[in-house]
Amino acid sequence: MLIGARQTGKTFTVNKFCDKNFERKIEINLMQNDVFKSFFENSLNPQDIIDNIEVYFRTKINSESTIIFFDEIQECEKAIASLKFFAESKTKYNVISAGSLLGVKINRMKTAFPVGKVQIEYMYPLDFEEFLCAVDEKMLEDKIRRSFAEETALIKILHEKALLLYKTFLFLGGMPAVVRDYLEKGNQITDSVFKIKDDIITGYMADMAKYSENINSIKILKVYNSIKDQLAQEQKKFRYKLVEEKANKQKYETAIEWLIQAGLVLFVPLVTKPVRPLKPDEYNKNFKLYLSDVGLLVHLSGITQFDIFQNKDFRYIGALTENFVAQTFVSQNRKLYYWSSGNEAEVDFLLSQETGIIPCEVKAAENVKSKSLNVYVEKYKPEYAFRISARNFGFANNIKSVPLYATYCIKAT
Repeated sequence: MLIGARQTGKTFTVNKFCDKNFERKIEINLMQNDVFKSFFENSLNPQDIIDNIEVYFRTKINSESTIIFFDEIQECEKAIASLKFFAESKTKYNVISAGSLLGVKINRMKTAFPVGKVQIEYMYPLDFEEFLCAVDEKMLEDKIRRSFAEETALIKILHEKALLLYKTFLFLGGMPAVVRDYLEKGNQITDSVFKIKDDIITGYMADMAKYSENINSIKILKVYNSIKDQLAQEQKKFRYKLVEEKANKQKYETAIEWLIQAGLVLFVPLVTKPVRPLKPDEYNKNFKLYLSDVGLLVHLSGITQFDIFQNKDFRYIGALTENFVAQTFVSQNRKLYYWSSGNEAEVDFLLSQETGIIPCEVKAAENVKSKSLNVYVEKYKPEYAFRISARNFGFANNIKSVPLYATYCIKAT
């Protein structure tokens, strides 16, 4: 089961996989054709389901050469439940499904989810590494990876080229439809990008009403719309008063949890003791929320191409940069945390590596002076630290300098 937020390319990817690896594909879209839900109404026995599918599509299903694709599976709870019986069937049918986190992961099911019977994979918006491949810059991507491993600077012309591509990605984001439009327009940003982003956000808002069930969808929308305002603050800790004047945790925590489970926001809790494992020390009263895609944050914030490409500070530049890094780490299936010691110091991200807890500071420009990272290093003495910024690769004073465009190189080691 491939699941993720809407518009991340799940259906496209599954179809490519099926066409490449199987002679025949039976695609059953449970949203597009509501009548397909009747395949699961009377029986969850795989053979009964297969028999009815064969009759409807007028074809015999070969269990070895045919794959059955249940798309938008979140629309049919019984279809999800049937996966358990397909997994246990003596006849080993090839079954793949795709669904929105809005309907699959959120606890809406009245029957038990087939835990242990389904291999679940998550799909996220493109990260910058994938974007480089999409724009035919695989050689540059390889060069960046080698420079990261060797801690050697890129020559100036390549460094500047990579930074320009990074800024392009910062504006576009990683939603596949946006990137595809950019490619189809000859690697040019046109007005159609704004329309595509607007349509994606409108779709998200429609789903908030459709899938919120007992949670007030207006509250969900208010929290989602407040994130651009949360991140515009110097201190980006989530503040309920920025949602509405009399907001509090009790009133809005279920709306926040809904957005997290839906994959529309990224949750970064505070930890006060950077000791592995980090989770027991996370302090959920203080947290940050980023959007799942930096390009959507750009759109909601009204940021222009000029703002990003002019090489000057503007109100949201820090927020965009941190959102980009958070999005990159989440695409690697990392759990995000940040550290703070009250008003004294704050480190943007903590990474759990084999060598210990490594602090990671994020800067939007080349000016990398930071009291906070120095405070952390002095207090906890990590083996090294990461500083992600517009500066080239380097290593000095036990700090690994990583250019923003190379964030994807920081893997769990």
